Amino acid sequence: MRWKNPGCLTPSAAAIMAPHPELRLWYDKPALQWEEALPVGNGRLGAMIFGDTNVDTMILNEDSVWYGGQIDRCSKDGHKHLAKLRELIRNGRQVEAEKLAELAFFSSPLGQRHYEPLANCIIEFGHDLGKATNYRRELDLSNASVDVHYDLDNATYTRSTFASFPDEVLATRLTSSVPGKLSFTASLDRMNGDPMDFNSYHDGVTAISDDNTLVLHLTPGGVGSNRAATAIKVIVDGNAIVEMVNNHIVVKNAQTAWILCAAHSTFRTQDPAQECVDTLEACTKVGMDNLWKRHYEDYSSNFNMLSISLGKANEQSRLSTDKRLAAFSEPNHDRHSLDDPGLIALYYQYGRYLLLSSSRNGPNRPLPANLQGIWGTLMQPAWGARFTTNINLQMNYWLVNTGNISSCEVPLFDILERLAERGKDVAQSLYGCRGWCVHSNTDIWADCAPVDKWMPATLWTLGGPWLCLHIWEHYLFNGDRSILERMYKVYKEAVQFYLDFLVESCDGQYVVTSPSLSPENTFILKNGTQGHLCEGSTIDIQILHAFFTAFLEISTILDKSDLVLETQTTLGKLPPMQVGSQGQLLEWQEEYEEAEPGHRHTSHLWGLYPGNLISPNTTPQLADAAKVTLHTRTQHGGGHTGWSRTWMINLWARLLDGDEALFHINSLLGHSTMPNLLDIHPPFQIDGNFGGAAGIMELFVQSHENVIRLLPAIPSVSSLEDGHINGVCARGGFEIGFSWTGGKVDLPVKIKSRAGHKCAIQLSSCEVYREDGTAVTHVVKEDVIYFDTAIDTTYVIR
Repeated sequence: MRWKNPGCLTPSAAAIMAPHPELRLWYDKPALQWEEALPVGNGRLGAMIFGDTNVDTMILNEDSVWYGGQIDRCSKDGHKHLAKLRELIRNGRQVEAEKLAELAFFSSPLGQRHYEPLANCIIEFGHDLGKATNYRRELDLSNASVDVHYDLDNATYTRSTFASFPDEVLATRLTSSVPGKLSFTASLDRMNGDPMDFNSYHDGVTAISDDNTLVLHLTPGGVGSNRAATAIKVIVDGNAIVEMVNNHIVVKNAQTAWILCAAHSTFRTQDPAQECVDTLEACTKVGMDNLWKRHYEDYSSNFNMLSISLGKANEQSRLSTDKRLAAFSEPNHDRHSLDDPGLIALYYQYGRYLLLSSSRNGPNRPLPANLQGIWGTLMQPAWGARFTTNINLQMNYWLVNTGNISSCEVPLFDILERLAERGKDVAQSLYGCRGWCVHSNTDIWADCAPVDKWMPATLWTLGGPWLCLHIWEHYLFNGDRSILERMYKVYKEAVQFYLDFLVESCDGQYVVTSPSLSPENTFILKNGTQGHLCEGSTIDIQILHAFFTAFLEISTILDKSDLVLETQTTLGKLPPMQVGSQGQLLEWQEEYEEAEPGHRHTSHLWGLYPGNLISPNTTPQLADAAKVTLHTRTQHGGGHTGWSRTWMINLWARLLDGDEALFHINSLLGHSTMPNLLDIHPPFQIDGNFGGAAGIMELFVQSHENVIRLLPAIPSVSSLEDGHINGVCARGGFEIGFSWTGGKVDLPVKIKSRAGHKCAIQLSSCEVYREDGTAVTHVVKEDVIYFDTAIDTTYVIR
């Protein structure tokens, strides 16, 4: 197909692409490996862009391409053996307990389904990189496009790739500054170095010659898997030659061309191939300039809700991104200093970009971001690139509310509704309980049964309540009563499970979970036996305390009475947190020796972050115990994975110690971040990007104690003394804009009320006005200003 308006982008579109150097990841060479490629995505469909001048490969992903269909793996006999399992655990007979757990409670098959890459789009130019000059590859966060520029043979070549959410396509615009010099060949395949492994999942390519379109058909494998298809369509200017040659699209003598890519699966449509063709046809009717415009307007309306600037531009900010990052890993780098605050701001905004690119509220069965967001290249990715519910899935959404992109969390609620349905049979079959539960992982089919054969993790059930708390947090930040109404049944039935599941402690004083464990960690009994199963691990009790408390709040808001009395009684019987002999917070109900003192999980600090049960302001003894715990973990090598390092950033921020948090930010960038700024466990896991971004903002704004605090944990380094943030969100339904100089908050501070709730903000000697200058009645108590607000009204504190 030919494009009738080739030329340059329209003036309005050109203005959209104005430079934003502080929002660009850029490099002076193509990516040689996946860890250097740059991601684009529209929430469902994504690609990694390498930017080669000779043969460029875009690795394509679609979020519903998973191996295998829905299956029932759950043991039907667990409930018959639950009493015996609990007896063995209580009596310290670990070996017997774990043997029974494996026999009666583990699933068959052990594993859940796993994520797969979609395909490769290969574009062959034949341009010798060695002869190209002025090469530049960049990701512009301001417009969500990956751009490649270089000069060769007296012509400038450019490629711009973006993923449109409104029109459901990946689009690449290719240009040459000289008419007729743009030639290339485009094709699709699903090979990745070993055809024997990949052929069984590749069902062939169909060429539609009269439409310059290729359709690749695939079946990811396994019984009942989704069938899928991806298609590319080439649109060229009026003088170009286009030929279809054996499932290749050959373009000659063009100046401007577009490659459009669509992908669908039977997860959402009956005929994926036809849906791809229809999607591409709809885009051609929209027109190429309008395609870009619609993409930009949609993306920017979300991304531009928040801006952040840290420090001042310096020499480091002028370097390419890989060189800026390399400075953090130099042997003599002081992890308590910060010479490049701009990279911290860029990392934060990159986190927002990645979530907007991997988790959008689509019209039909949206999926949340998995362990790799939506990007991956391996047919057997690490941990299946599933949804891991003992921290990783939750961490993916830690930044969503403060980051002012709360709509990105809707896919999480969608899968939570499906978990609540599939988890009912699991709750009954394994534990004889009402309600629902999910174990340490789930997949595209919302599988809730125990996964894998790993005693430190397999039988943990608290992922469900932890996920339910995201419903409550969403309400706190947005004041959206409709989300409580929609998700009330899900939440209530999760409460129902734990009212049945909890058992009396051995002294009859408390109620505890059993079987329980502290995710992925191991303790040592006095006889030297290693153990995992226990009663009432600290994280279990912390989550249940927050979970039950929020349920009572939700019930009051919605005027519901179901399970309220039972929940109040049970909440009062949960055991308190305990401090050990070394001043540390205990991870289990007993003070066991730890098999791995530097373990990556700091599960027993859940109550500090993301919970709010531990605070220097309200529980100083527990806060001190948390500090001891964190120092012990770090001294023994803790934080060695990217995501665990980001958890430490958040934990130290909640302890109001910005300097310790900065140490871990430096460590994150120096040792757990790839050249494309994606996080590594290793290997790649995206949760660290999201957790790291959340931790950065936690330094500057906190609201978990019903008071908005600005700069609560700002590090003492001079490079962060000045800055500004606009659009950050706080609990209570507030959106805040403020700046600071010399480490002190500047006036005025602007606060927009989304929900009309009472505002409490820690500022001294200030007055409150509406934006029109009208004075607002307020009360000041202990440097906290309290005032009533109206919905969608902006207030100025000066």
